[in-house]
Amino acid sequence: MENHQRQNWLQNAKPFAAVISMQFGYAAMDVLSKAAMNKGMSNYVFVVYRHAVAFFVMTPLAWFFEKKVRPKMTLSIFMKIVVLSLLEPVIDQNLYFLGMKYTTATFAVTMTNMLPAITFIFACILRLENIKIRNIRSQAKVVGTVATVAGAMIMTLIKGPILFGSHVNNDHSQHDGTSTQHTITGFVMITIGCFSWASFVILQAVTLKTYPAALSLSAWICLMGTIEGAAVAMIMERGKPSVWSLKFDIRLLCAVYTGITCSGVGYYLQGVVMKSRGPVFVTAFSPLCMIIVAVMSYFILAEQVFLGRMIGAIVICLGLYVVVWGKSKDYNPPDPNTQEPIEAEDNAKKENSTCCTRGVTTITNFGNGNTVPSEEQV
Repeated sequence: MENHQRQNWLQNAKPFAAVISMQFGYAAMDVLSKAAMNKGMSNYVFVVYRHAVAFFVMTPLAWFFEKKVRPKMTLSIFMKIVVLSLLEPVIDQNLYFLGMKYTTATFAVTMTNMLPAITFIFACILRLENIKIRNIRSQAKVVGTVATVAGAMIMTLIKGPILFGSHVNNDHSQHDGTSTQHTITGFVMITIGCFSWASFVILQAVTLKTYPAALSLSAWICLMGTIEGAAVAMIMERGKPSVWSLKFDIRLLCAVYTGITCSGVGYYLQGVVMKSRGPVFVTAFSPLCMIIVAVMSYFILAEQVFLGRMIGAIVICLGLYVVVWGKSKDYNPPDPNTQEPIEAEDNAKKENSTCCTRGVTTITNFGNGNTVPSEEQV
């Protein structure tokens, strides 16, 4: 009994462990990528190198572990992969890092807290989420979604006094993200990126139903993301061959780390969790990343923390977790301790029904129309 409960607890804890580890990986990515771009790295080139690294790491794993379960590639699946690689590796990441250039790492990761709400709206439109407006949990989903968007607007438009970091005499950190025009520009870019990311999550969930090989799907996304991202980078950085050079510094470390952790392994874990918990669950832990990045950015990048953005972040977190509370009853895993007695009872009923059926078997006497009991009944 105890072993059964322990196994059940471990099985339920795996999705939480996966998404929490993803947020730690994303937090380190935000700080490293901000530092790399401060050193002059192009965000377009960074996206290309990142997914090239992820492809070379994930392909051997996919070939070895999924060679027996990988379904046949079809034109429909391939077109979905093309769209997936365009939505997240190209559109979302480029807009996200551009928005980070205009603001700060903390601001960028805080804005991504809108992602669960946007994903929830898309899931409702596609009927992947059920809404009953008279149900209190459905109402919580809607109210939490509105609060999340409102918190993002507060954080963008209201800066307020400096809470932390006023003692740092860093011209770059004081200028970075303090301009209202830059803040609004970054807000627009990151918001569009969030919509693209939410679309990616929904489409990945749909694609996994027909192509359930998560490792292979991650490798395909990274390959197509590298090709499409390279095309965009060559257009945006034309006439600048120096942007493609890498040295053994923070830029190379950032490309390798984010490629392996955030693109390769991240896409895989996201797909695995999505199979059992759905796309909204995967995006529900974004505030944890914000907290980690805020702490790391304060100590590593010397970024300042403003009162208005702190209030907006708190409102986003509250709204998000109201949504999570409203969704908490949507997933009810079967209890093996109660499932087994029910199955045993059903089997007993089937056996009794079979015995009764056999017991009333009769033989018709075609001479007088009467029936007589069979040998089994006697």
